[in-house]
Amino acid sequence: MAERSGSTNRLLPRSPDAANRIVRVLAGLMLFGLAIALMVRGNLGLPPWDVFHQGIAERYDLGMGVVVIGVGAAVMLFWIPLRERPGFGTIANIVVIGSAIELFLWLIPTSTELWIRVPEMILGALLFGPGSGLYIGAGLGPGPRDGLMTGLARRGMPVAIARTFVELVVLALGWLMGGTVGIGTIVFAATVGPNVAHFLRRWSLPPLTEISEEDCGETALPTVG
Repeated sequence: MAERSGSTNRLLPRSPDAANRIVRVLAGLMLFGLAIALMVRGNLGLPPWDVFHQGIAERYDLGMGVVVIGVGAAVMLFWIPLRERPGFGTIANIVVIGSAIELFLWLIPTSTELWIRVPEMILGALLFGPGSGLYIGAGLGPGPRDGLMTGLARRGMPVAIARTFVELVVLALGWLMGGTVGIGTIVFAATVGPNVAHFLRRWSLPPLTEISEEDCGETALPTVG
């Protein structure tokens, strides 16, 4: 594991291409928000964390974007005992994805036609790839949920097991609260690995010396972030 330098306490490490990295992070997070909004409108199943977010939103009559922001902030509390450190991308993740979801849900009309909903679901699942290539590839810090899993991995739990355990728990809780589990959930699970890997290979920037690969979230596939 790469050593941390003393400058990792900065949210935004100094870098000659810092502006480019920030733009990539924000663009990637907007794509995440669009992807989730499309899958919500498709109403054929969501990724595990978004089943959880939607379940809370349905149970307590809240906007889904508002829930995404709130859950992201709450998950950060678990970073304290895990001694994880946020980056610019971590904070942006909490704010931007939820705001983008609300924006795109407002812009994209609800449809009952299956010929519209299926393409929405497929396009939403596919957009996680370019969104990850931009956001994770910028190397400015993992999302709150990914940081939780990489933090557990640093405490001895393999990343795959940590990811599977956490996502199965939130999927079950979200489903019990009314979140949508369906073919879209399966499509996301089946495509997210190669989809993200493809764009990470092509769009990742050289890693910052202040941030290790684990901090960049490159050892775990993205959730909502």
